[in-house]
Amino acid sequence: MKTMRTLLTILTSLIGLTSFAQVSFGNADKFNKEWRFALADDSTAYRADFNDSRWRPLTLPHDWSVESAPSQALASCTGYLPGGIGWYRKHFTVNDEAARHYIYFEGVYNRSDVYLNGHHLGHRPNGYVSFMYDLTPYLKKGDNVIAVRVDHSRYADSRWYTGSGIYRDVYLVSAPDMHLSQWGVAYRATKLTDRNATIEVDVAVDNFTTSAQKVQTRITLLDAEGKQVASTTKNVTVEANTKNQQLPIATCQLKNPHRWHLNDPYLYTLRVELLADGKMIDQTEVRAGLRTLEFDANKGFALNGENMKVKGVCLHHDAGVLGSVVPPEVWRRRIESLKAMGANAIRMSHNPQAPIVYDLCDELGMLVMDEGSDEWEFPKRKWIKGWNKGEPGYEGTFDFFEEWIERDITDIVRRDRNHPSVFLWSVGNEVDYPNDPYSHPVLDGSSISQPMFGGYDPERPHAERIGKIAKRLAACIRAVDASRPVTGALAGVVMSNETEYPEAVDVVGYNYTEDRYDTDHKKYPNRIIYGSETRSDFSAWKDVRDKQHIFGQFIWTGTDYLGESGSWPSRGLHTGLLNFASYAKPRGKFREAHWSDKPMIYIGTYRRGRGRWGDNLSIDAGDSWNYRNGEQVRVVCYTNTAQAQLKLNGEVVGEMTPYNDEHGMIHWDIPYADGTLIAEGYDKDGNLQTTYTIQTSGRPYQLRASLIETQTQPREAIDTPTYQVLVEVLDENGVLVKLADNMISCQAQGGQLLGLENNDNSDMSHPKARQRRAFQGYLVAYVQAGEGNAPIHISFSSPLLEEATLTIAHK
Repeated sequence: MKTMRTLLTILTSLIGLTSFAQVSFGNADKFNKEWRFALADDSTAYRADFNDSRWRPLTLPHDWSVESAPSQALASCTGYLPGGIGWYRKHFTVNDEAARHYIYFEGVYNRSDVYLNGHHLGHRPNGYVSFMYDLTPYLKKGDNVIAVRVDHSRYADSRWYTGSGIYRDVYLVSAPDMHLSQWGVAYRATKLTDRNATIEVDVAVDNFTTSAQKVQTRITLLDAEGKQVASTTKNVTVEANTKNQQLPIATCQLKNPHRWHLNDPYLYTLRVELLADGKMIDQTEVRAGLRTLEFDANKGFALNGENMKVKGVCLHHDAGVLGSVVPPEVWRRRIESLKAMGANAIRMSHNPQAPIVYDLCDELGMLVMDEGSDEWEFPKRKWIKGWNKGEPGYEGTFDFFEEWIERDITDIVRRDRNHPSVFLWSVGNEVDYPNDPYSHPVLDGSSISQPMFGGYDPERPHAERIGKIAKRLAACIRAVDASRPVTGALAGVVMSNETEYPEAVDVVGYNYTEDRYDTDHKKYPNRIIYGSETRSDFSAWKDVRDKQHIFGQFIWTGTDYLGESGSWPSRGLHTGLLNFASYAKPRGKFREAHWSDKPMIYIGTYRRGRGRWGDNLSIDAGDSWNYRNGEQVRVVCYTNTAQAQLKLNGEVVGEMTPYNDEHGMIHWDIPYADGTLIAEGYDKDGNLQTTYTIQTSGRPYQLRASLIETQTQPREAIDTPTYQVLVEVLDENGVLVKLADNMISCQAQGGQLLGLENNDNSDMSHPKARQRRAFQGYLVAYVQAGEGNAPIHISFSSPLLEEATLTIAHK
């Protein structure tokens, strides 16, 4: 039996905490304002004396791809949105007395080059990793100019939408000549019981002075109320002219530790101080979560000793009309919506995401699989005319793989290792997809559940290369963090079983190959298996639910996303449990019925025997109740109650029916009549548990606007928050008209309209348009507050409808 047990303390920053927690040293301030931008290439734009006065002023983060209209002439893999080459420049002065200054980028897509006063600081091709440059050698008194060239001219370089530009936050970091290293603090609990915890603290230091320095590290652990609960100090010597010197491990003891759990994500604050002659010269603070992980080939996964099923979803990093610049409030609501339907894990598909996402998962209680890349040394197919349509393209990120992958993977783990939410490190996704690009003789005559683009092709790279690369990347991860298992998402399990790949990792993910679960468990009894990417249908879940040795699944996908589009018109792939605006789709409600511990019920309807579903049972049935009188309508019910009945206008029209575990739902066929349709869910003893109501609507008559509140609030206010406003089309009686598609215009005073999201995947209008058609009776407006505390006045109008207004008292 193969068992992996990890005990660790994980730490992280959250919204509102000191900003230097992310880089783990110095004093960091956001460096987002007063940049200038040009979507053009100019070989002289790096120079300090370049005239950028006519460039567009903007505030970061910024994604230029989503500022353009989709075009059928562009690639479907990007959502028919463009790339290009852009330059960013910022003039700034440094007025503090710090000895050293750095610039830290959370993410730039992609192939960036950064210059200070004309001097080249560095090149970073990966568009998802965070990186930092030392400004000190070229920084001047007075005016300084930072210039960033972003080359996304190979725009169809991904299978999904990436965005273009400096699309995450930037920080200016000041520090003394001796300071804590970037990402130089790490934590783990070598012992964790209900009574005691032993916490080891790793600290690395940079010393730019010419002499060795005797210093002291002081470690303090604070509980959630700010009370000191553990501490330790250690005297050390830091060598001269050294970077990332690992100091001796410091250890502290904690009594009665409060564990981090999915339903109780308790976070300590751990403070690390560097002192010289008794004076503090540098410090960092991070949030700390204490928990244990256990993986077993037969019993699955346990968190804090409690066996559970991982109910996960895969997520890309965009949010519809917002592109890749997704405000924290939108991420918060998205994660809350997923958690409300019973999800407890997120797979970062297929790259590291913005730090705020991990912070929120720590705070809200979600497990995270952190993933390195989707492509290794050779390019994958990128579809141009629609998913699996026509001839693919082969642009990609493969060209810098060999030079950068080990550094990229190492940096990912160093940046994210202090998050209690992260429980798996993934070396990659579907790099073993048969014949895309690797091949193996086993493909001739083998049964593989995904398309293979033909049998064995000796002209393609041999699959044995996969295992060798996986071993290299796993070694990079374990060198930084051995407390969590390494995994990989296998698409061609039969082929990979002929290589070293499955043995190179600790936990083996299977993409869409549920048919191999039992076969491989028997053949490889020590292999820990889970569904790293699965369909959202009921059978894929039952293969997890009913098999003790399969510890979980990650559904494709948690939300609809841009790119990987079908034939025009198609913005993206709409397989999400949530739509672009983070509302649960019918399939999300279906999933909630099987994942949630709270009683729930939902009903959807469609014409029986006609249309898309005919006489089949669908997990995508919308909840409208507008048909022709007497027409036969199928009503499908998604519920976790033992039985349910259906009432129309107070009369039973669907008899009490037990839950059906064959297809995971209940259904009735009834003749349509106007009115109110209610589904009632009961326990096995006949006690009413929950209801769901849908209602016949009249014609569109008025608009209604309301502020969408998140379930939880950030610990401290955000300077320029983004508000999410729900705009609904109602009839005269105030009933939502779910068939309405009226054109709605928005005007905002005191704030900036970031976009109108209607969730219609076929809507190819400009993402930043100030008017958009409602879809299924509503849309969501994203409005960002301006500077200061002025209220935001928003109005929505549509021809022939009563308008709606909303005032937000921004504080």
